Amino acid sequence: MKIPNNSSTITGFILLGFPCPREGQILLFVLFSIVYLLTLVGNGSIICAVRWDQRLHTPMYILLANFSFLEICYVTSTVPNMLANFLSDTKVISFSGCFLQFYFFFSLGSTECFFLTIMAFDRYLAICRPLHYPTWMTGHLCTNLVVSCWALGFLWFLIPIIIVSQMSFCGSRIINHFLCDPGPLLALACKKAPVVELVFSTLNAVPVIILFLLIMGSYALVLRAVLKAPSSAGRRKAFSTCGSHLAVVSLFYGSVLVMYGSSVTEQEAGTQKIVTLFYSVVTPLMNPVIYSLRNKDMKKALQTFLRI
Repeated sequence: MKIPNNSSTITGFILLGFPCPREGQILLFVLFSIVYLLTLVGNGSIICAVRWDQRLHTPMYILLANFSFLEICYVTSTVPNMLANFLSDTKVISFSGCFLQFYFFFSLGSTECFFLTIMAFDRYLAICRPLHYPTWMTGHLCTNLVVSCWALGFLWFLIPIIIVSQMSFCGSRIINHFLCDPGPLLALACKKAPVVELVFSTLNAVPVIILFLLIMGSYALVLRAVLKAPSSAGRRKAFSTCGSHLAVVSLFYGSVLVMYGSSVTEQEAGTQKIVTLFYSVVTPLMNPVIYSLRNKDMKKALQTFLRI
């Protein structure tokens, strides 16, 4: 990055995180360490259960295992740095560290949106097109969908992050957040860049809003098919299969839409942190619980795996 010869130009940022006395910082460090470990263990257990239980070698569970791996990556993009900040006196993050966190956090978030969409598509095919499902949702198609999700997610913010990395930042180097979010980051630029801000807003809106509408459309068709099912047992099985995924969609998209669907002001910085914390840390923690509690096959596989 080009650094102007200017005393006000900065070479790094300060992530305020959650300002509180030293004792509070240590308490938060312990709390988030436990949350992080539980997230790794929970999602890791799902991956291992799918890997070692032959009954779970189906597209739905293969997608779920990939989704669990994504959740591990997603929470790892923020929590380790947050934990280091709790114990740090300076709370400084370098330019490169900030841009890398920015890129991986939003790329993984976009990938999660794509994954939730293909998981909804999988349920749509299984319930609304059961006779065609085995021939349509093949292992080859499942692999292509997984690869496409990862590729699209990581290409989505590539050009914007390259543009931002070439910008100069002046004045205050304080970011009132626990991660490098584009709003407070672009506010520190030496020159305002409305075009870049518009690009980020658009790129955020596409996976959040359009993919959410696709998911809701899929489940509207699923609901119509389930209500037409002749047996109550079939309806219960379908609701049980889709219920866990709908719960995860509600948790993730509910908080994301609150975060990016309303204007952000300085007075709302505390709310920003809580909402971001919810979809980036709490949701990955809750996903294994939701899937294991509402899915009998997954519950049995996890019980078998944990007894090994």
